[in-house]
Amino acid sequence: MNKKNSVFAARTLIALAVASAFPLHGAYAAEGTEAADQAAASSADSATKGQLETVIVTAQRRAENIKDVPMSIATLKGDKLDVLTSGAADIRFLAGRSPSVNVESDYGRTFPRFYIRGLGNTDFDLNASQPVGLVMDDIVQENAMLKGFPVFDVDQVEVLRGPQGTLFGRNSPAGVIKFDSAKPVFKQEGYLTLGIGNYSSKTGEGMFNIPVSDTVALRFSGTTQHRDNRVHNTNPTPNTGTKDFEGYGDNAFRLQALVQPNKDMSALFNYHERAYHGSATLFRANIIKKGTNDLVPGFDYASYPTDGQNTQRLSTKGGSIRLKYNMDDITLHSITGYEKLYFYSRGDVDGGYGCTLFCGPATAAKGSGPGVIPFPVETADLLPNHKQFSQELRAESNYKGPLQWIGGLFFFNENIQIDSISFDSFTAGNPQNAAYARQFQKSDSWAAFGSLNYTVSDQFKVRGGLRYTSDKKDFSALRVEPPKSSGPFNLNSTSHNVSWDLSGTYELDKTTNLFARVATGYRAPSMQGRLNGLGDKPSFANAEKALSYEAGIKQDLFGKRARLSASVFQYTVKDKQLTAGSGAINMNQLINADKVTAQGLEVDFQANLGDGFSATLGGSYNDTEIKDKNLFVQYCGNVNNNASSGCTPTNAAGPFAGTSKIDGNPLPRAPKTQLNFTLKYSTDVGNGELYAYTDWTYRSSYNFFLYEAPEYKAKSLVEGGARVGYKWSNYEVAAFARNITDKRVLIGAIDFDNLTGMLNEPRTIGASFKVNF
Repeated sequence: MNKKNSVFAARTLIALAVASAFPLHGAYAAEGTEAADQAAASSADSATKGQLETVIVTAQRRAENIKDVPMSIATLKGDKLDVLTSGAADIRFLAGRSPSVNVESDYGRTFPRFYIRGLGNTDFDLNASQPVGLVMDDIVQENAMLKGFPVFDVDQVEVLRGPQGTLFGRNSPAGVIKFDSAKPVFKQEGYLTLGIGNYSSKTGEGMFNIPVSDTVALRFSGTTQHRDNRVHNTNPTPNTGTKDFEGYGDNAFRLQALVQPNKDMSALFNYHERAYHGSATLFRANIIKKGTNDLVPGFDYASYPTDGQNTQRLSTKGGSIRLKYNMDDITLHSITGYEKLYFYSRGDVDGGYGCTLFCGPATAAKGSGPGVIPFPVETADLLPNHKQFSQELRAESNYKGPLQWIGGLFFFNENIQIDSISFDSFTAGNPQNAAYARQFQKSDSWAAFGSLNYTVSDQFKVRGGLRYTSDKKDFSALRVEPPKSSGPFNLNSTSHNVSWDLSGTYELDKTTNLFARVATGYRAPSMQGRLNGLGDKPSFANAEKALSYEAGIKQDLFGKRARLSASVFQYTVKDKQLTAGSGAINMNQLINADKVTAQGLEVDFQANLGDGFSATLGGSYNDTEIKDKNLFVQYCGNVNNNASSGCTPTNAAGPFAGTSKIDGNPLPRAPKTQLNFTLKYSTDVGNGELYAYTDWTYRSSYNFFLYEAPEYKAKSLVEGGARVGYKWSNYEVAAFARNITDKRVLIGAIDFDNLTGMLNEPRTIGASFKVNF
């Protein structure tokens, strides 16, 4: 082996170790046995046969090859995206499907909470902010209820790991997840997909693109998803509660118009709506075996005894206008977005029926179940008023030369009202009782940002960015509870921040890039006021600031038949915003930890294996730690309500009874280890293509809350899916299964009342038919 080959072998040692698990001998054999005359006759075809397609991303607000962008990025598109969304999976399908990414919800399909590298927010309040930004078609979706828009007719999903404080601004210290819808094109095309599945589920998705003229094209796409109820109320006592649960109807559409009068000017108009109705997440009382995280013996998923009512409704409407104008050396952009939503969610939070401890002897004598229900809790939260407006003005260079730049201004305004209501579960009709709390918040933000790219040499490029952000919030909370009321309690904040990043890419050779990045991120102060009538007081958390370091390698392997991306990272978040439960009542409190630190690694690998096989493999390790020796929180209130069914906290005791210190604990809902794997096989059969696709994900255990208790620790979980189909002409038929092993484990809990848990989705199976036209 010559010196050049020895150097290449040394540089790709890690890549070869990862790739050795895959049978690439088929690709090698094809290269090694091809006759010389055949190679000469088809050299152009063999140069690209079996190669992975180039992945183009817009992580830095420009279209670039993913290998040239100096940060940790993952993408989802095409077959993989189709498989993961089979059976009308909501946006939580992203959990574990990309390294360092987790998604969960206490509200079901309507309130996704995102985590990247362990950073997220477990808060269930409708005013909760998240450190992971979600950008849909260049518009930031600030409120969590906007972030669960169904995924259909999407061209690509990009996961940008690490702080994105320069080009995407506020509230993205953990990273950004970008969804880019397929855009109108100047040709007529379309598709229609129909599906059926267990629990009488029915799905439909379609798209129709039509050029109206040489300068105008329209694209309409939509989805409809329906599932019957699959859980029955088995409460043995007469009640007026909801009888059946977990059915839903979810409908959404997107209408886009592209106006392109010439090659230098374009306008893209986008209007979209969503209408959802269904069940709120079922909080199941006393399903956790004390001292463990096992389900109690005899647990029946299809049964849910309750005396409460359960319903959920969400409607969203929004639009955007994206203008682009190319001048000789500069391209100008204007991006205007507007979003509006209404949300109502009502559920039986105590997770059962009756009451035996804190409701008087007459009610207690009627009994409760399952197990002991200390006190009734039936509540609703709603967003009767929400409006969001955003405007970005951006200019970027497009001339030749070593220096390129981006500069712009960003404006954001949001107005929200949140109502929290309580109901009487023991009176016919479950009427609203006197408790009624309201929150109002107005947020205004503006920013100026810029980024420079400089080509130092053919091998070395550097980038740097700077952003100044100003945030202002006006908050008010009050509670109406005749004959008394409390409030309004007013909070106000004005904060300013300068975020920056510096990164570089070094090209070792035409197949290998090394990169390094240091970046900062910022999340604006947060405010909440779910007043409960007991010592009413809103809570406030100061702004958090993140500093992150990462370095990695991006490499094409085996003649571009495989691709590797690997990175290591370390970050510190000062004044980390956390959410503490009350320990005894259905309330949250915002707190700041001195700092949170983490370190870890991420690997993405994909390959065309030959002989019709292709595969992807991803993994991440995230070691997070809360560092604040003086910080403590209340642990599970059910210990005091009913010790026999209460949890068993294991952290050191705090300074007051019923509290635990949390210094040294990992962040909640942040699995340390995640792995994902896909394998696809396809072959020509008859006049079409037969394919089989399987995907698997593993995550390690994690804490549900800031403190530790065996009952409130998720088990490690392996979930898999499969899809088998046949494509011919313009048609495709397929059968699919999600969670094919039907694993049922706890994924969340409520800790103020009893051993109440929430479960993952059971197995889903079905079939689909698609026609392209």
